[in-house]
Amino acid sequence: MQIRYAVFTPILCRTQRFNCAINNTRLQMLFTQTVPGAIYLLATVSPRLDRYITLVKAYKMSMELDVFVGNTTIMDMEVYQLWLDGLTVSDAVKVRMDEGALLECEANPEVLTSDTMDQFRTFQMCERLLHSPTKLGSQLLYQIPAQNQIILIERYYEFDSVFAREVLGKKLSKGTKKDLDDISCKTGITLKSCRRQFDNFKRVFKVVEELKGPLVENIQRHFLLSDTLARDYAAIVFFANSRFETGKRKLQYLSFQDFAFCAGQLISYWTIGAMDSMMEDMDVDLEKEFLNELKDLKVLVNDKDMMDQHKILVCAALRGKIKVYKLMEVNFKNLSRALVNLASKLTHTKDVRDLFIDLVEKFIEPCRYDRWTVAEITLFLTHYTNAAHCLGTFRHQMIWDRYMGVIKSSQCSPLLHLSLIKVNYLSPTPSISSVSPPVNILNELNTFLICKL
Repeated sequence: MQIRYAVFTPILCRTQRFNCAINNTRLQMLFTQTVPGAIYLLATVSPRLDRYITLVKAYKMSMELDVFVGNTTIMDMEVYQLWLDGLTVSDAVKVRMDEGALLECEANPEVLTSDTMDQFRTFQMCERLLHSPTKLGSQLLYQIPAQNQIILIERYYEFDSVFAREVLGKKLSKGTKKDLDDISCKTGITLKSCRRQFDNFKRVFKVVEELKGPLVENIQRHFLLSDTLARDYAAIVFFANSRFETGKRKLQYLSFQDFAFCAGQLISYWTIGAMDSMMEDMDVDLEKEFLNELKDLKVLVNDKDMMDQHKILVCAALRGKIKVYKLMEVNFKNLSRALVNLASKLTHTKDVRDLFIDLVEKFIEPCRYDRWTVAEITLFLTHYTNAAHCLGTFRHQMIWDRYMGVIKSSQCSPLLHLSLIKVNYLSPTPSISSVSPPVNILNELNTFLICKL
């Protein structure tokens, strides 16, 4: 019989629970599960609990085994991703074997299974700390390097865009959580992963919904997320708070990132924080006073002289620059009414929720039907917005700029871009509320009137 003694570096311990729960238990699992012939693991703890020496006694084995023990919690990030994806231990082992883990480590399937199980158990024990990321760096239970902490947190809060798209705008409640089975089947994401992502959405929402200050900064401060991921969570929180309708069939061409862009623009222009950075809940709620003032924009379509002057200015700026100039000139009043009436109705909660579907149905679809290009819509909205500043009797310039800032932001929002790019030009005939009649009808009407004259 050959006996080996392994003496490990003393580690400062605050409690015996820390000593036993992490180091001894982890080592015991390592030896009893992966090393045939291991007899026992003995830990001797000094009365002052400030250091310990672990002695390992083992029989001579047919295979040489080198064991390294330290106070740093070992985590395999590839296995961590499998755990986040909601895989079972057996499924994760199969994935690792397919990726060549056995050849890389020169191990057998039993060792790989034991290692995977041990990693999964470690992640489960750390999960409660990931619910409050700021506590992860200050706790003493798990010795995790700072760089690994960042990766653990970032990956834990990452989410699948297709899943976020399914729950976007819905109330983050038990009712929605009951639908996760259907969402899992639809998206192909495991139910366990869906639940983790949903719980993360709900957790972030509850923490930041009542906080004062910029939404993205609050998320970064409390959850230590990167700027990109924090902005995505800000979009989720904003949509969950305002309950925008995103599930209608006509909006299915828009992805989560498209709506996230729109959320950023709405936060920048229509919230309280857009005007006053010291207001509470500045980035979560739309400014009610601003929404009420949007009714004043109706003067642009109710005042005939002002509308005619607005049309003249826009037509003068676009003449010779767009192919659909004649259609734009004929339909200008209908286009203007669609945009202004959409603004004036935002005083009602239901109309706020229907903002995107109304914009698509009453402005975007008619433009698509008349085969406007993205560049032409962009140019039209730019000159349409700027021309209002030249109307001497129009007194609501600030409100107008805030409203149109969202509609025409960043070369037209994805609502405008993608409706022309992703959706086939052979779209259904516009509804009764459409702003432009078919071209052939307009030509026949013009011919008829000329003949009569």
